[in-house]
Amino acid sequence: MQPMSSPVPRPFAPRERTRSGAPTVLVVGNPNAGKTTIFNRLTGLSQKVGNYPGVTVEKKEGERAIDGLTMRFVDLPGTYSLAAHSPDEMVAVDVLLGHQEGEPGPDLVLQIVDASNLERNLYLLSQVLELGVPVVVALNMMDIARARGIAIDAAGLSRRLGVPVVPVEGHRGRGMAELERSIARALRSPAGGRAAGAGAPPAACREPADVAGSDGPVSPPRPGAFPLDAGMEARLARLHDELAPAFEKARGRGLHSFEVLRAVVDRGGLAERRLSDALGAGCLERIEAVRRGAGGSTPLPALEARLRYAWVRQHLDGCVSRHGGPGVTWSERIDRVLTHRFLGLTIFAALMLLVFQSIFAWARPIMDAIDGAFAALGGGVEALLPEGALRSLLSDGVIAGVGMVVVFLPQILILFFFIGLLEDCGYMARAAFLMDKVMQKCGLSGKSFIPMLSGFACAVPGIMATRVIEDRRDRFATILVTPLMSCSARLPVYAIFIGTFIPRRDVIPGVLGLQAFTLFALYGLGITTAVAMAWLFRKTLLRGAKAPFVLELPSYKWPSVRGVLLRLYDRARAFLLRAGTTILAIAIVVWALAYFPRSPEIGAEIREERERILREAPEGAEMQALLAALEAREGGAYLRDSFFGRAGQAVEPVFRPLGWDWRISMAALASFPAREVIVATLGTIFGLGGEAGEESQALRDSLRRAAWPDSDPAMGGAPLFSVPAALSIMVFFALCCQCGATVATIRRETSSWGWAWFAFGYMTVLAYAGALVTYQVGMMF
Repeated sequence: MQPMSSPVPRPFAPRERTRSGAPTVLVVGNPNAGKTTIFNRLTGLSQKVGNYPGVTVEKKEGERAIDGLTMRFVDLPGTYSLAAHSPDEMVAVDVLLGHQEGEPGPDLVLQIVDASNLERNLYLLSQVLELGVPVVVALNMMDIARARGIAIDAAGLSRRLGVPVVPVEGHRGRGMAELERSIARALRSPAGGRAAGAGAPPAACREPADVAGSDGPVSPPRPGAFPLDAGMEARLARLHDELAPAFEKARGRGLHSFEVLRAVVDRGGLAERRLSDALGAGCLERIEAVRRGAGGSTPLPALEARLRYAWVRQHLDGCVSRHGGPGVTWSERIDRVLTHRFLGLTIFAALMLLVFQSIFAWARPIMDAIDGAFAALGGGVEALLPEGALRSLLSDGVIAGVGMVVVFLPQILILFFFIGLLEDCGYMARAAFLMDKVMQKCGLSGKSFIPMLSGFACAVPGIMATRVIEDRRDRFATILVTPLMSCSARLPVYAIFIGTFIPRRDVIPGVLGLQAFTLFALYGLGITTAVAMAWLFRKTLLRGAKAPFVLELPSYKWPSVRGVLLRLYDRARAFLLRAGTTILAIAIVVWALAYFPRSPEIGAEIREERERILREAPEGAEMQALLAALEAREGGAYLRDSFFGRAGQAVEPVFRPLGWDWRISMAALASFPAREVIVATLGTIFGLGGEAGEESQALRDSLRRAAWPDSDPAMGGAPLFSVPAALSIMVFFALCCQCGATVATIRRETSSWGWAWFAFGYMTVLAYAGALVTYQVGMMF
């Protein structure tokens, strides 16, 4: 099949603007073209982040008034082509066509193109122009183009394309005022700035042709950049007419001719799959018949690429010139070091160590300050209100629950600050390239490494960082295994049990102690299990062909401080408003289970004992110590009699094979919202109050003295905590997803409670099995 010299125009109907209210401007472009930077410039703090209905693709939008016209901007996922092979690419197509649920059709498309790589970027533009949607082109990264000796005649290119073309430098804000004026003019234009067609044979770039200037309407209808012969166009039209009625009946909307074209050209793509899902496998035979009718030896995708790039080169001819030879750019010189087989990995390891250290250590003072502030607030509430359910709800439920969420914020901000800097300067793509070979062995890609690394500090920002992974299967697999990394919240658990029950002796004299080796082994257990589970998920639940790891290495540039700060604001707001509200609800539920019912018998007994102490004990330190011990005993008694305590005793037979009694079982259950809660819970259970910490010598002594009840037929009087029992507890906490914030974040990032509960479920099974093997094997020695 060969293109005709006078092809038949494809019937892509332009959208009519029938809505009232703010017009919608879609921001589209290739990845790394600076799309999000310009979107941030246009919208500032007015951004809202969510997900498109029915899919997990993130949706970012914001409003802005320009020249008295309020308009709504929507940042679409970056894509190289409208040949959709992933959900985010399909969302981009659907939104452009006005078919995405909950998203009105566009009034204008703002396409961001990389001025230093126009040939590749205009490929996507050639497809967008054929949709009949008004277009304004932002010629971004002009400074990089100039540095490479590339000169661009923007006005001439505008005349060639028939749409406004505005040079800008998004990260510096240069040219943004003119871009905003061009957007407003295009929206106010009777034609909406629409390119009625794209791809007419270009006139000389500086010759006045019968096309619009950079600010006016556009040229007459043109055949497009992908002209097909009349027979092929007729077959496409017939196929559309045959499928459209049934598709509309099945999906409740019309079928766009662009969707039919994409289904025919993109074998195995999402457009073909969507038609098959709606109309049955029979439509695939019709699509295949049209493909066979194309004839010729060149496959349709290859033919499309050849014709579109020919169209691009025609339109750039005479509008773009290069001074001097291509030479070696400074980005390429830097890459000789940063992507070197050995030096690159060394530098990457140093950078990751810096990021890890900052998340792990630098955030601690701020987290402690936040924790102290909420503790002081809770203490103030307790001082103002009389003892009772309301005081406990506010101090232990609401304030403690909110504090438990906010305390993660410094780690999230530090992580995304570094990610923002590394992404904006162009290094993050190099990091993914370096780690790809390692991650491929467990079924993932290089982009999974950084989220998993950050999981050592906190799984919440690690899971949020998986947004950089485009492939859904890789992203979901990474989300599911990131909580297996031993986060900072596990350290108090490790500290109390290693310090109390693991002997202080050397494994390697003078070099490695047994306690340090145990801690190292627990971290290694998480890493090994994560790698194994990632491989298993990619072979079973998330089975599918590995997505080709095609990676663009963008030019290095100075990061946009404004863009990085906006990203921090966006992530902080999303975390606090979404995950925070869920965790607050969980914390209140757990408080209620641990508080009720309040037994009057326990209250009467404690009051009687308190009165006796006040009456008989000498005033001073001795009386205060007795009252403190009584208060701790009261808390333990109420907790044992609460719904949580009863649940612990009910499930004791389940955990008994792990070497746990009901007290350990209850502590494990109580630690679901946050695993480090087990330390304070053990303090309460063993009569030391909820303020006991992992460094508390009194708690360690109490744990050593703890024994099985004398009434126990098998273990009566024996120590409750042996080395195998302590190891089983640590293994359980190393593998179990006992973190409400993590579960809520998985739900948010996957848009499904099903995935969240699956992660919690499979990790709980792993934790139980690991603890069971650890205890039973340990008791053999």
